[in-house]
Order: sequence, then C-alpha cells, then structure tokens
Amino acid sequence: MKIINIIGHSNSGKTTIISKLVPLLASVGKTATIKHMGHHIWELPKGKDTTIHFNAGAVCSAGIDAEKSVITLEGTDVYTLLNIYNYLGYDYAVIEGFKDESFSCVVMGELDAEKVVLRNPTAEEVFASRDKFEDYIPHV
Repeated sequence: MKIINIIGHSNSGKTTIISKLVPLLASVGKTATIKHMGHHIWELPKGKDTTIHFNAGAVCSAGIDAEKSVITLEGTDVYTLLNIYNYLGYDYAVIEGFKDESFSCVVMGELDAEKVVLRNPTAEEVFASRDKFEDYIPHV
C-alpha cells in the first residue's frame, strides 16, 4: 500500500487536492483516506447506540446502515488505521495533515518538511508520481 501524505498549513489547498486525487487513484486501485483533525474534536452523536457502546468502554464500536459502515476506535495512532487499511488490501492511503510523521509527502503552500516528493502540484501530477511514494510497512 502506498502512503501519500499531503501536508501544509491551514487553507493551503490540502483538502482540495485530495478531493481531486482520490478519484484518480480509485480508478486504478482501492483508495482510503485519513484526516488529521488538528485541534477540533469530532463529536460522537449523542444518544445513539454506537456512542453508548463506545462510552460504555468498547475500544471499537461500529455501526452499519443501508449505505455505509462507521467505526469509532479508541486512541489516536495513525498506524492503527494504516494497519487496518493494509490488512484490507487497500492500494493507496491518502493522509492529510500528518506533518510530524516521517512519511514521504506532498507539501502544499510554504512549509519546511523532509522527504518531499512534490511541492504545490496538481492532483494529476501527484497521480503521475504515485510510484515515488513509499510503501507502508505494518507496525505491530
């Protein structure tokens, strides 16, 4: 599984390029995303059964409706999700905002970083360079 980490300051275009990149990648392989949510906390819906399960102490709570599944996991380790994606056989994991991790990356805007593959590219340029990004090695 290739890891494509898109980093940059707020409002630098990370989400915009990802919204254009994901369909390109999905046309050639199973693609998943992970968003570093920074300082805002995603709220579990109050009073819903999956929230009640999670708040009761489940380390993982999942819900399935007629169109999709949602999973809430305890913890904030990006590697847990990458391990799951890798296990499921995904070809690409596009991650947004993990600038403190050592993944090869795309930099949007002005930001100092190591392992930069591209700076301020188009989605098409990232897609064309997808083989330059590192393969994920599962963590245990």
